[in-house]
Amino acid sequence: MSHVIDDQRLSDPTGHRSQAGKARFAAFLGTTVEWYDFFIYSTAAALAFGPVFFPHQTQGTALLLSFATFWSGFLARPVGAIVFGHLGDKVGRKNTLVATLLIMGTATFCIGILPGADTIGVWAPVLLVFFRALQGFGVGGEWGGAVLLASESDAKSKTVRGGMWVQQGSPAGNILATAAFSLIALLPNDQFIAWGWRVPFLLSAVLVIIGLVIRTRLEESPEFIRAKEENAQVKIPLAVLLRDHWKPTVAAVFASAIGIAMAYFVSTFMLSYATNSLSIDRQHMLNILLGAAVLQFLWQPLATRIAERIGSSRFMVVSLVAQAIFVIPMFLMANTGNLVLIAVGIYLSYMAGAGYYAVLAGFLAQAFPPEVRYTGVSFAYQASSTLIGGTTPMLAQLFLNSVGWQGVAGFNIVLILVTIIGVAALAAITGFSAATERQQRHVDNAASAAEAAKATDSTNSDTPHSPMEA
Repeated sequence: MSHVIDDQRLSDPTGHRSQAGKARFAAFLGTTVEWYDFFIYSTAAALAFGPVFFPHQTQGTALLLSFATFWSGFLARPVGAIVFGHLGDKVGRKNTLVATLLIMGTATFCIGILPGADTIGVWAPVLLVFFRALQGFGVGGEWGGAVLLASESDAKSKTVRGGMWVQQGSPAGNILATAAFSLIALLPNDQFIAWGWRVPFLLSAVLVIIGLVIRTRLEESPEFIRAKEENAQVKIPLAVLLRDHWKPTVAAVFASAIGIAMAYFVSTFMLSYATNSLSIDRQHMLNILLGAAVLQFLWQPLATRIAERIGSSRFMVVSLVAQAIFVIPMFLMANTGNLVLIAVGIYLSYMAGAGYYAVLAGFLAQAFPPEVRYTGVSFAYQASSTLIGGTTPMLAQLFLNSVGWQGVAGFNIVLILVTIIGVAALAAITGFSAATERQQRHVDNAASAAEAAKATDSTNSDTPHSPMEA
């Protein structure tokens, strides 16, 4: 069966390119749903979950508890990464990604219809944690699979530019989520708390349905088919990963640290900090964050092109250093209460971090062989999300309560330094450099050209000649 698929690809290069385009779009759409779900949850946690699910607590305690439920989803992510990574490496990328999208969508919709504590008492926060964990379980297999769906679609995608399609889902999901909450935030506060925050959760069903339609029509990844034909699959991918590839796995965990935490610092914590500590109008902050997401969406494609020229790891380190430099100015500008300065501070930090984030997916995908790639990328990224990213809003709030904004800024800078060490270590372990990346692109482009030429020759030889040509 797979030989037939490969023959069809060879005889129809245009169809193959179309399939590759569909794969990249399906990866982008799935990650958009993932980040849309994340941003609406984090926004609701900052603005609504306290009075809805923890109405008898003080504002500070309610925020901490809301962010704690936020972290519960991250506890389930590594489990999802292991389960769906195993299925993705054994059964295939396509069907696994259909399952992850369906699980994420179901959990998000259920949160949207979940009654508050005034209606069902303690069961409200308990069920909130359950659905958040279910959401995290699905997300655990989504990101790594989406990276492979985009990067394995054809030779031209086996670069950081191929992985960029996945990373574009972050600002796209942010734009949709912030736009939805910006409209809902126009409601009077009592209506916003009573029912308004639920609307973005229910609207996620539309994105999920579109994503499912597209993903069910995809073909399987060519690299997965090739690995299956060559019997390159392994029985237990996680065991092989931890036995034979533990060094790049550990390095990838640290290399992913601020990529996950960045969004939580700026979008979740800064939203809460500005509205609750600085008394900035939530609508103004949502508008600023919407602008940041638009800038990220426009900047990331250009960032990957620059990274391919100077080298992924070098570009990531430069971006991370710039982000570390902008952390303290971001807080100083926010503390003025001036909306223009708040926007400038957030945009500088966000754009620096987005340069690193744009390259991260392709960078990680190149670190593992095909037979354990789904498991490796998913497990490393989601382990980082649990240990580092998911705790960020809660720890930042604790630092704010005990030390002040200086403690939060220091925490952010430490995470950036940890990430720089991880990126440098992964580059050293895998031998990434600008020269090796350029060489790999030349090899991939040559292979793509040879495949296209072979397909053209095959098509011409099968075409009947007219008597005049004979």
